[in-house]
Amino acid sequence: MLQSVVKLQACRSTAATSQVLARFRSVQAQPVSSTSEGHGEVEYTNALPYSKIPRPSFLQMMVGFAPGGRYNNLTFPDLHRSFRRDYGDIMVMPGQFGRKDMVMTFQPDDFKKLFRTEGQWPNRIALDTFVHYRKNVRPEVFKGMGGLVNEQGENWQSFRTIVNPVMMQPKTIQLYVDKLDEIAREFMGIIGEIRDEKNETPADFSQWLNRWALETVGVLALDTRLGVLGKDISADTKSIMTNIREFFELSYHLDILPSIWRYYKTPTFKRLMTVLDELTRIIMAKVDEAVIRLDKNPSQDSDSQSVLEKLLKVNRDVAVVMAFDMLLAGVDTTSSATSGILYCLAKNPEKQAKLREELRAILPNKDSPLTPENMKNLPYLRACIKEGLRMYPPVAGNVRQAGKDIVLQGYQIPKGTDVAMASMILHSGEEYFERGNEFLPERWLKETSGCPSGKDVHPFLFLPFGFGPRTCVGRRMAMLEMEMLVARITRQFEYRWNYDELRILSTLVLIPENEMKFEMVEVDS
Repeated sequence: MLQSVVKLQACRSTAATSQVLARFRSVQAQPVSSTSEGHGEVEYTNALPYSKIPRPSFLQMMVGFAPGGRYNNLTFPDLHRSFRRDYGDIMVMPGQFGRKDMVMTFQPDDFKKLFRTEGQWPNRIALDTFVHYRKNVRPEVFKGMGGLVNEQGENWQSFRTIVNPVMMQPKTIQLYVDKLDEIAREFMGIIGEIRDEKNETPADFSQWLNRWALETVGVLALDTRLGVLGKDISADTKSIMTNIREFFELSYHLDILPSIWRYYKTPTFKRLMTVLDELTRIIMAKVDEAVIRLDKNPSQDSDSQSVLEKLLKVNRDVAVVMAFDMLLAGVDTTSSATSGILYCLAKNPEKQAKLREELRAILPNKDSPLTPENMKNLPYLRACIKEGLRMYPPVAGNVRQAGKDIVLQGYQIPKGTDVAMASMILHSGEEYFERGNEFLPERWLKETSGCPSGKDVHPFLFLPFGFGPRTCVGRRMAMLEMEMLVARITRQFEYRWNYDELRILSTLVLIPENEMKFEMVEVDS
């Protein structure tokens, strides 16, 4: 152990020296060329080789993540801060147990270069366990399709070309406002019922938010109510929620942390396959029910067709896989993001009051309906959501493969290298965001009222839904869900947070670790 610590200290020193030399060499190498492509080639030739990027050894990684190691059980944010402290603004996570190397960068200029050079078919790291399950364990169900997250190249492009015109259309999403508002208003009644004598939500309120998210995504993916908000929910519905959470936790341990599952099927891997089997059984049954219903009773007006119905008319297999993925990906992500936003508003009552005044203009009564028309002009609501996502994003950053040979911070990054853009820890503090530890929705408004402006922030630093062709296909749906629930809760309740600061638990999605006990008092009018 002592030798490992000594080696780690030496590695830090080498990392710092290498970075200084790399930056100096990058500045000195200013080739004269008539084309940007030529400039890139000369820059790449003059840069330090990939092998010189600071990195821990394989042994240091294993010791670091082992029980008692410096990286063991750290949350994503703390892990990234530790890496940056140990190795600087760029490092290599060495590949292990069949996994490729991954470069990690903490510089927004690198994010920009990666996104700008990713090419026509951007590639990103896949969840290998998920790909293995779909293509090797259950190919008869998924027809060889990995889905939008896991497909690459031309296969990804073909899939995305089918779903984009449906899921990225604002008018398609607006069709769901009435149905989602019905769910949100029903959820307000549930909040009123589950509060205790101190007007606090129960410790498991995050599970209630998961129920709301699942009920909502059921409408979006299957155009049907799943019935998860009632007191008596089915065993299958409970199973969906618990298995989705376990899927994210197990995948984090197998696909993100060091694991030997590619060589030896560990108990964790076997458990994940069992979880995926259970989710496949339940969700595919729900999808099949929806498909049969739509086949028997198709919509007469094409403008009123649901997402699933429109996709079924283009490609049945894609429609089924997309519906499955929406249910799998749309619960913990949306509920955890909403939890962070509500926490920020609960801790900042003056911002909450300002939002409530904006909402009163479109909701004169607490039960007034939300409509596509009256939701068009809610700039402060959207600013609150954006600022909440900045402070408590549901994911720690973006990952892309280098689309060509590029240079980052003076080092050669060969085409095809996986690069993680670790943006989350850059969202707080003063390095990139003035008053970055404060919840200031005003920074995202046109008139910032003396507040630091988001316009001054690096344009590639804060990208909660990604960038470019692989932007999150469900971002419009997710924004609508969050807007509607935050609007409803804020219009109906004054809410406070009376406990320790929100802590984040790392899985594939960053979820609240605390008991989500909000004090919620119904407003008078």
